Amino acid sequence: MTASLTRRLGYVFENPKLLETALTHRSVTKHNNERLEFLGDSILNCIVSDLLYRARPQATEGDLSRLRARLVREETLADVARTLVLEDHLRLGEGELKSGGFRRASILADAFEAILAAVYLDGGFAAAFKVVEQLFTPLLNQLPAAEALKDAKTRLQEWLQARGEPLPSYELLEQSGPDHQRKFRVSCVAGQGKKAWQATGTSRRRAEQAAAEAALTALSQSGTS
Repeated sequence: MTASLTRRLGYVFENPKLLETALTHRSVTKHNNERLEFLGDSILNCIVSDLLYRARPQATEGDLSRLRARLVREETLADVARTLVLEDHLRLGEGELKSGGFRRASILADAFEAILAAVYLDGGFAAAFKVVEQLFTPLLNQLPAAEALKDAKTRLQEWLQARGEPLPSYELLEQSGPDHQRKFRVSCVAGQGKKAWQATGTSRRRAEQAAAEAALTALSQSGTS
């Protein structure tokens, strides 16, 4: 059953039990992939850091951190897991199977990290490096400039600081809707004129980001703060 998986990985295990454990969710047994996931997370961060360091020689430490965060986030790891068709190989408990756990991004991402640790334990760091390099180089090549990965609040703050202006301020204006459909309306005050921009979102953080984006767009277009 796992022959197709090892083919996609580009690695054949000397100890298939390691792969079996990596594919086993905690809902099945106490002998599951959680410890492997812990190890795989560190290995993945190390290898992705190495790849980024070589691929982006002009990037600052902050830039490299942002780029790495984009590559090792749950969403990206789940996408990588789907390219390996991991959902067809996971061992899940009955409850997780019924709830569609094999499609859940967190379970897929964790399983991928566990598999990477299994490769490392079975074949060493070079084998793990080869697997990550094969799977992540196309994603690395598609990354935008590090500047584009900064969130709106950070970009607005840096824009104002570069012009000697004080930091923006945010105020929660309103909360509305039932608990499961909460809406937040906030204002962002920025610039010499202390103008305010408002935005709404499904969380206070998202509303603040949207307000900061609106403020930055307006201030950048006007050319003044």
